[in-house]
Amino acid sequence: MSQSFLDRFFGVSRQGSTVRTEILAGLTTFVTMAYIIVVNPAILEAAGIPFGPSMVATILSAAFGTLVMGFYAKRPFAIAPYMGENAFVAYTVVGVLGYSWQTALGAVFIGGVLFVILTLSGARAMMSRAIPMNLKASFAAGIGLFITFIGLVDANIVVLGAPGAPVHVGNMSDKAVLLAVFGTLLIAFFLIRRVKGSLLLGIVITALIGFIIGVGKFPAQIVSAPPSLAPIFLQLDIFGALTWGFFAVILTMFTMDFLDTVGTLIGVSARANLLDKDGNLPEVEKPMLADALATVAGALLGTTTTGTFIESAAGVEEGGKTGLTAVVVGLLFLLGLFFAPFFSAIPMAATAPALIIVGFLMVSPIAKIDYSDYSEVIPAFGVIALMSFTYNIGVGLCGGFVLYPLCKIFAGKAKAIHPAAWVLFGLCLLFFIFYPY
Repeated sequence: MSQSFLDRFFGVSRQGSTVRTEILAGLTTFVTMAYIIVVNPAILEAAGIPFGPSMVATILSAAFGTLVMGFYAKRPFAIAPYMGENAFVAYTVVGVLGYSWQTALGAVFIGGVLFVILTLSGARAMMSRAIPMNLKASFAAGIGLFITFIGLVDANIVVLGAPGAPVHVGNMSDKAVLLAVFGTLLIAFFLIRRVKGSLLLGIVITALIGFIIGVGKFPAQIVSAPPSLAPIFLQLDIFGALTWGFFAVILTMFTMDFLDTVGTLIGVSARANLLDKDGNLPEVEKPMLADALATVAGALLGTTTTGTFIESAAGVEEGGKTGLTAVVVGLLFLLGLFFAPFFSAIPMAATAPALIIVGFLMVSPIAKIDYSDYSEVIPAFGVIALMSFTYNIGVGLCGGFVLYPLCKIFAGKAKAIHPAAWVLFGLCLLFFIFYPY
């Protein structure tokens, strides 16, 4: 496709961007989230899903959802299997509750179909528009802090501590930790000096240094044929999931996906200046539908709930504003079918610095929170704190939606609560009641 066609189709110039910037943004987003190609199947292997086919399902579901996001929704967001939801399936639904992975995928499929129905009916968009401005600002700030925390943990700069001190500084004499610190400082230097492509350049240089000093090993085989998808394709058990005993599982998956998607879309869109004057994302139904269709497709392919990735913020920071960014990510995922050995060889110490810096950049909307009204700031703070300290975006969002109407009632401002906010309150209350802790 010619540059002029890409410009016209995606409205690159109208958004104040360029085709080159969008491609660079797509590369950056992909590199920061390429870990999902191997991490998702590694987690789902604990549920009995074979690694090779699971890797193919991960790539295909991510490519499908992201390309739909790019061509249909025309937003710079990437879609892939969610990290929290895959762990929930592997370690709780299968590991603790004893259900089969086929039944778990059946629940994922049911949730995806519900999302499609709710999106087409306009219910999801209505509920997203009912979210107060201060909570929307807290989504961006909370996700930013969460992304930084993920980066610090991935880099082993922050590690598990002892009783009474849940986290602790990592071993600063370890080569991988020092490499991550170097990468963070390198990206910070590039940003301060206004170097274009700061994040991607920092990742590439840090990865090359990592290969040289032995943090990560350059793959002996760069290209390989993808494994067969047959063992898991269309193996979901929908009827097995349609039981009363599985209600708590479906509710938990549904709520986590709904809130993760809403929070990520609003948070990343706020940073990309895609929200309107009322703090809403125009035509939010389109990215939500892309998310819902990807979840349905993912369950059929053999993987868990997919949704908009917070790592999309990395591409946004590189200037990505249109669906062309997402299309680049989707095409790179398809290439990943054949280059998985190469992408999986990039050390975590090289990608973690980008997450640390992106998180810092996303925290800025915290300045928009109205600290003069405690009935607004307490729910907002609850979102920010719970997202990071529980290591779960869904828990943070639910905490905010439960606290908001309660704080308004305490302040004698019950009439200010939007009716849809009560729906979110009820949904989140059920989430906390039925969540299999």
